[in-house]
Amino acid sequence: MAMHNNPRLHQLYLIVILVAAKVAAQPMLDCPKTCGNLNIPYPFGTQEGCYLDHTFLINCTTPIPSLGKDKITVLNISLDNGELLVSSPILNDCNDSNNGNNHYHSSMDENNGVNLTNFPISQSKNKFTTIGCDTVGIFVGYDRNKNHVKTLGCVSMCSTFDEITNNINGSCDGIGCCQIEVPNGVYGFGMQTWSMNNHSTIREFNPCSYAFTVAEGYYKFERRNVKSFENNKRLPMVLDWVVGDKTCKEAQSLSSYACKDENSVCLDSTNSIGYRCKCHDGFHGNPYLDHGCKDIDECSMKPNPCSISKRCQNLHGSFKCSCPKGQEGDGLTNGKGCQAKKEKSIGNLILVIGLSLSLSLLALVVGCVNIYPQIRERKLIKMRENYFEKNGGLLLQQQIESHHGSTERATIFTVEELKKATNNYNEERIIGKGGHGTVFKGILSNGKVVAIKKSMVSNQSEIEQFINEVVVLSQINHRNVVKLLGCCLETEFPLLVYEFITNGTLFNHIHVEDQACHNNNSNSYKLSWTTRLRIAAETAEALAYLHSAVSTPIIHRDVKTANILLDDSLTAKVSDFGASKLVPLDQTQLTTLVQGTLGYLDPEYFQTSQLTEKSDVYSFGVVLAELLTSKKALSFLRPEFQRNLCMYFVSSMNEGGLDQILDNDIVSDANVEHIIEVANLAKRCLRLKGEERPSMKEVAMELEGIRVMEKHSLGGVNNVSEEESEYFLKLCSPTNTIDYGDGGSSSSKTTISRYYSMQNQILDSLGDGR
Repeated sequence: MAMHNNPRLHQLYLIVILVAAKVAAQPMLDCPKTCGNLNIPYPFGTQEGCYLDHTFLINCTTPIPSLGKDKITVLNISLDNGELLVSSPILNDCNDSNNGNNHYHSSMDENNGVNLTNFPISQSKNKFTTIGCDTVGIFVGYDRNKNHVKTLGCVSMCSTFDEITNNINGSCDGIGCCQIEVPNGVYGFGMQTWSMNNHSTIREFNPCSYAFTVAEGYYKFERRNVKSFENNKRLPMVLDWVVGDKTCKEAQSLSSYACKDENSVCLDSTNSIGYRCKCHDGFHGNPYLDHGCKDIDECSMKPNPCSISKRCQNLHGSFKCSCPKGQEGDGLTNGKGCQAKKEKSIGNLILVIGLSLSLSLLALVVGCVNIYPQIRERKLIKMRENYFEKNGGLLLQQQIESHHGSTERATIFTVEELKKATNNYNEERIIGKGGHGTVFKGILSNGKVVAIKKSMVSNQSEIEQFINEVVVLSQINHRNVVKLLGCCLETEFPLLVYEFITNGTLFNHIHVEDQACHNNNSNSYKLSWTTRLRIAAETAEALAYLHSAVSTPIIHRDVKTANILLDDSLTAKVSDFGASKLVPLDQTQLTTLVQGTLGYLDPEYFQTSQLTEKSDVYSFGVVLAELLTSKKALSFLRPEFQRNLCMYFVSSMNEGGLDQILDNDIVSDANVEHIIEVANLAKRCLRLKGEERPSMKEVAMELEGIRVMEKHSLGGVNNVSEEESEYFLKLCSPTNTIDYGDGGSSSSKTTISRYYSMQNQILDSLGDGR
């Protein structure tokens, strides 16, 4: 009773309890400090009483230390950075011409994936990497409860070994090797990799594809890696580790607060919940131990921080340098040091004043002569700064920060460089005009030929479209997507610099008859069926990559033959991303302004303003129809019921008249069954309801399958008789009504009729300006 009535005894009792709790949270004195070659600092430990809690248990039953029940090999523990260096598996997919294709897929197993419970994988310190020449690598991230939270991937392409060059800094640029950042908040992951063509064309020098997650700086790509790679070993990977599930503010009021030393600071985790401890500047040691942070004696360091070592005074957490009597300065080795004090006499003062006046007069004369060029230069600099802001430079910086600086590969060109490259934007250098600007052919000082796009922006929405194109293209690394090389914002109109695609657009190659009056040999450029099928497959593969293989899906929103470029080998390159949208996973976009091109525009998107990936599928269906028929998506030269190619194409198929609309040259050049399969695929893409259309990935797989069958059937195409051809063509559409994708409901028919009627009204309003 006396104790309860005595306040001092009560306070002493509480102090004893707090001290006991604090001591209980400290490790035992005889705890092992190492396991094999690994140093084990507290809060980690190898046995009961040596670690802060069970999450910091290091399993040391073998000479190879591992994380508790996770069984992940630990290579290094860092207290200062709150990081663990652990081993990460390498996944391979090898094709043997005798045994066929072998796929190795990891979900969450200890051989090909990583499954952690408490420590997230560092986003800033790791890269997901894929090696191969026709390879897709997929990273599947999981949270601490093994729930899927993120899927991303990249594509690595090359056709010959000589195409791969050893990058000076060993980076992966998409040719033979590609790399992407791992997502934030991931506690485990699985990997998948496969060859798009079973290594059929590159097996001689690249029989396998590889995928792995590696700490930045621990892997440097080399050409020989595509030939062979040590897939049985493991590479280092960085984990972030923290204490508990509280913030610093929440944890400081608890008896379990881990930052024990008074000279330590608490830091909140940036990659998960929890916190970590760090010694203050001027101290080093273990902040998780009582009196674990020790003062650094800077004066005993070599080299000494003071210019005169005897004038160094160590302080608690700091130091002080001083100069001898008669000298001045800060005394630091890397500062002003110590110099003799300067005594100024009256004579010296007069001399200084005289020299100052003389120099001032001289400077005034020289300034008067040179002031005009300087003023003009300042005005020019100011004007370029204004253009930078007007053209969305600040917005671009914000977008770069929000996408983790992913535009770092683009080059910032100066006004003078691009002006010289285009011969002062000579009209003879114009190679195209689009909805968002004019494109010039340019030759850089190093001889590289490029395409320079001058975006004709005049309001805020157009500036945002221009910046959007920069950001969208910077996210893409694919051989069938035109490559952005850089940009310039210092001119009245912003400029984008692309790789130069030499062979024009797919539109020009399909509709060669429109250029006949300009080119007597235009028919020589007409594309064969095999080439058209390959271009369709490449375009579909690129769009599927945009929809599903990048970290944030991209909807192109303006897919058309005029936006598909062809290089020297007629390889497809998807271009013009001015209207594209970055769309978070599992989300759709409700847009206030419907954008696209008449004839290619998705009716469902037009009606509801609800933008989805299926909008690109519809537009690609129109592209397939163009490739099959060689007819334009919209044309005034056709009768009114044939004006819209989509409606005409679907109607012809439903009425069994596909043979009346196909390009005759294609029919004579191809296997009729394969044409029918592509036509049916185009018809499915053109369904009114987006949910009934196939995904772009499904479209790409079907086209690739048709291509494979086409290769196997070469030499047998002409064996099909005319009667068999007509029979197959009529088989493709057994019904006599248009397939609207919803069973032909009246509401759907009304919607699509209203859409095409509105299209025709817009076209009629153009009048002679068509």
